Amino acid sequence: MKLIAIETAAEACSAALYLSGDISIRYKILPRGHSESILEMVDDLLREANLTPASLDAVAFGRGPGSFTGVRIATGVIQGVAFAADLPVVGVSTLAALAQRTYREKGERKLLTAFDARMGELYWAGYRVGEKELVVPAIPEQVGSPQQVEIPHDDEWYGVGSGWRAYSEQLEQRLRGTLLGFKAEIYCSARDIASLAAADYQAGLAVAPEHALPVYLRNQVTNKL
Repeated sequence: MKLIAIETAAEACSAALYLSGDISIRYKILPRGHSESILEMVDDLLREANLTPASLDAVAFGRGPGSFTGVRIATGVIQGVAFAADLPVVGVSTLAALAQRTYREKGERKLLTAFDARMGELYWAGYRVGEKELVVPAIPEQVGSPQQVEIPHDDEWYGVGSGWRAYSEQLEQRLRGTLLGFKAEIYCSARDIASLAAADYQAGLAVAPEHALPVYLRNQVTNKL
């Protein structure tokens, strides 16, 4: 299977090429300029592998939540590639992708991902590791204040994402006794978008480009995560 994945929903901008389980990655921390950089990354990966978009099976993107501008860039770029090459698209939750990266790098199996949504709120969800070492939802994606975060108290969770930087005191107080620890300075990577997207594609969850839509989780969006 051949798949290109991109992620631009936060400060990190990345692209990944998935070739039958092997993944090549381009990754940069960028405060701006995601739209130009992501296209260069995609072109570089395809050229290095001697591939064209038309030779891919599908494309994938981080569908949000996250920065409104960043999610919009990823959606527009992936729709453009998919329409031009007549490819199906897989949208992957950025919260899930961050959980997958955290499991891959730290081995934590129950993850509470949270992004700073501004305006005193965060985007958050809970994940556990399922079959094939891929995360699956345990608590649905939602947006709300730190005081609205609720998790099962018979489990222990590891927190990750920018929401833990912005609201660490509130979250630690609310989740006392169920929190193993947290790490705020970690970002989504297209590597994990690609891994989750490959499984979704094989499960028949790819859609036509016109149905590849962003997920903002709320009507009031901000330009910066």
